[in-house]
Amino acid sequence: MEWFEKYFEFDRYNTDMRTEVLAGLTTFMTMAYILFVNPAILSNAMGKAAFDSLVTVTALAAGITTIIMALYAKKPFALAPGMGLNGYFTYSVVLGMGYSWKVALAAVFVEGIIFIILSITKVRTAVINAIPMSQKYAVGAGIGLFLTFIGLNDVGLITAAVKNGILQFTGMNYGILATKAGILFFFGLFLTGILISMRIKGALLISILTTSILGWITGAAPWPHHLFSTPTISYTFMKLDFRGLLNVGAIGVIFAFLMVDFFDTLGTVTGLSAKAGYLTEDGKIPDSEKILLTDAIGTTLGAVLGTSTVTTYIESAAGIEEGGRTGMTALVTGLLFLGIGLFIAPLAGAIPSFATAPALVIVGYYMISAIKNVDFSDATEALPAFLVLMSIPFTYSISIGIGLGFISYTVLKIASGRWKEVHPLMYVLAAIFIAYFAYLAGVL
Repeated sequence: MEWFEKYFEFDRYNTDMRTEVLAGLTTFMTMAYILFVNPAILSNAMGKAAFDSLVTVTALAAGITTIIMALYAKKPFALAPGMGLNGYFTYSVVLGMGYSWKVALAAVFVEGIIFIILSITKVRTAVINAIPMSQKYAVGAGIGLFLTFIGLNDVGLITAAVKNGILQFTGMNYGILATKAGILFFFGLFLTGILISMRIKGALLISILTTSILGWITGAAPWPHHLFSTPTISYTFMKLDFRGLLNVGAIGVIFAFLMVDFFDTLGTVTGLSAKAGYLTEDGKIPDSEKILLTDAIGTTLGAVLGTSTVTTYIESAAGIEEGGRTGMTALVTGLLFLGIGLFIAPLAGAIPSFATAPALVIVGYYMISAIKNVDFSDATEALPAFLVLMSIPFTYSISIGIGLGFISYTVLKIASGRWKEVHPLMYVLAAIFIAYFAYLAGVL
């Protein structure tokens, strides 16, 4: 116990073992859904026979990479196959473009190798340090709104879906208010709010467990049928097809994976670091090279195991909000992924969305507080920040929100004669995003 406290520097971050363990449990509970959602999405590309293997692979990729984050980077950030990236893998690359899932895995692997090189050469760190503080705060707040949007969508209170790259929002579903799921969602939301106002530690975790149990008792969600399952990875392990990448079209696939993962990770790491209080006065993230290298290793490892891009999860904010500040939080989360994901996955799958959705909404509430640090008296800072805040949830894309922010920030600074305030790398990033948007529009 004492070794853990010294290694993770509990005294430096004013934390203790109980707080870190609770934070790790909370992070796991808010993102355990990936154990079933990721296999459900990827099996549409790989076939239903891949489902059991994908459950194991998802748990392995999340658990191992999160433990690396814990022991190497010593940050309370959890990783897993990314939502959105698995959708692009399945619905765009495989079902849309016609590539086999084995070719898509090879593209993810190559993307991971490129990220490792960029991380080792500190290019990714240089990019993060070039971003102005107003954009960093806006990204954190925008991710908060995004989490809230996801939570409300998961429980069915709003109806939204991304089809062919377009967000289709059909408005409020008032009928959910008369269902058990809807009632339990609001119960969990208010229970969490009450516990937080009473400054009770573990509020999010207590809410998730209490709401789940009530859901099982009332029949709103099924009880776990059994606890144990046998892990297997035979269907997807080492099934990468590199020959299929030897054409011009495949280069575009790698580029798309690269762009989305790079800036989604960039936004997530920045937002989480701001929430955890890691940012220095000049906006830099301590040990960012270790964080980003871990993320890159996770992507490469995930491709070898047989899953889409592994990335740092915004749900880590739930554990941070519970007080998690060290790698001990990530270590607990990673071990739970290996323990529950590999052997008792049905229990994690029994946690209903109406129990985890309130946690996402509450975390969104906390994260949006970062926007108060933006100087709204300066339009060249505030307007780009607003565009980020607005576009991340409304486009269902962190990377698109970041792109609009970077472009508008650079343009406004130049137009107002304040171009010297812009870091040279921001000009490069703005140009890259202009090219990226042109690519998405089919112009390039």
